[in-house]
Amino acid sequence: MIDDKRVVAAVPARGGSTTVPNKNLRLLAGKPLVAWPIDVAAETPEIDRTIVTTDDDEIASTARDWGAEVVTRPDSLAEDDSLVVDALRHLVGELREEGEDAEYLVMLEPTCPLRTSDDVRNCLELLADPAADYDSVATFTEADPSPHRLWDIRDGSPEPFVEGADPWLPRQEQPDGYELTGAVYAFEIDRLPPDGTSLLFGEAGAVTMDRERAVDIDTEFDFQLAELLIEEGIHE
Repeated sequence: MIDDKRVVAAVPARGGSTTVPNKNLRLLAGKPLVAWPIDVAAETPEIDRTIVTTDDDEIASTARDWGAEVVTRPDSLAEDDSLVVDALRHLVGELREEGEDAEYLVMLEPTCPLRTSDDVRNCLELLADPAADYDSVATFTEADPSPHRLWDIRDGSPEPFVEGADPWLPRQEQPDGYELTGAVYAFEIDRLPPDGTSLLFGEAGAVTMDRERAVDIDTEFDFQLAELLIEEGIHE
């Protein structure tokens, strides 16, 4: 709980993966990828329940082995083009039907395994801060390169991606830019819109985190990078 309000952690982990087969069951430093957010949730005292939403029996079994509850999502919410927010809407519906009165939901994607309980706590504290009055909060990390150094290619011709930007300026002189990570999303459950694609809604807040901990695993290279960062102790 935080401020006497219950918190549920949701871990979305579907069975299919187009880039890395069985990604959510893939071992990272000897631990299944889906187990990383479960462990972080267990290390965060504000979290009252941890629930994995999945369509896959093996993921469900592994999640239970690591101490999480499981909600089975419909196959229609586990396609390559399915939106994770729709899986969360389904989960919220299941929770309310069983009588769960939690006020906050925290989503922890398995593909961002190097987050820490401090990252989770920072988001929850900002969300629960009455002075801030946020509906939703998410983690961001500094973009590299800056969006002002990116290019667009139209009909074979390059031009700055950001209108008016000067990509030739040194990195130190470029404006800061931030990118959304998959590490932590947190929101007030009853303010989750019934439709739409975004997990940031209403009055939204941002929590920044180091880029090393924000690595998002989508390819074999990402797995190798995460393994190296773990060996270096970057997530501790």
